[in-house]
Amino acid sequence: MLKNVDPLLNADVLYALRAMGHGDELIICDANFPADSVARATVLGKLLRIDGADAPRAVRAVLSVLPLDTFVDDPALRMEVVGEPNTIPAVQREAQAEVDSAEGRNVPFHSIERFAFYERARKAYCVIATGEQRGYGCFVFKKGVMLAPDAPRETRK
Repeated sequence: MLKNVDPLLNADVLYALRAMGHGDELIICDANFPADSVARATVLGKLLRIDGADAPRAVRAVLSVLPLDTFVDDPALRMEVVGEPNTIPAVQREAQAEVDSAEGRNVPFHSIERFAFYERARKAYCVIATGEQRGYGCFVFKKGVMLAPDAPRETRK
């Protein structure tokens, strides 16, 4: 165990989060997502797991250490419900609350169609599978930067 590090963040996940750079994307997915086959096409090339946790809890753990990109309009995305792009299931509402809490501001999810989500996931840095059993517990997060306190203001959004 480490101080001030969420116990869900195992060594493999922490390594990947630290290795990612500004603008890299990660996927947090539910148990129904084709995580292993998609993960093989990612930059990391292997599946990471946070077993025993639902997607919102995994989002909380990851965003406890990962800053979201403030230089883009959509640093957080959710998979659309097939045929109902405006429907937001409970799992996504719960994850939205975790995103907003982690960022200390409202960061609304942008939606992405299911097959476009799969394609984007294959280009991500990594995929983290959860124990989420509800459908549509699938998200994309774009890593931001942590600027030094004395960084010039014009580089911050």
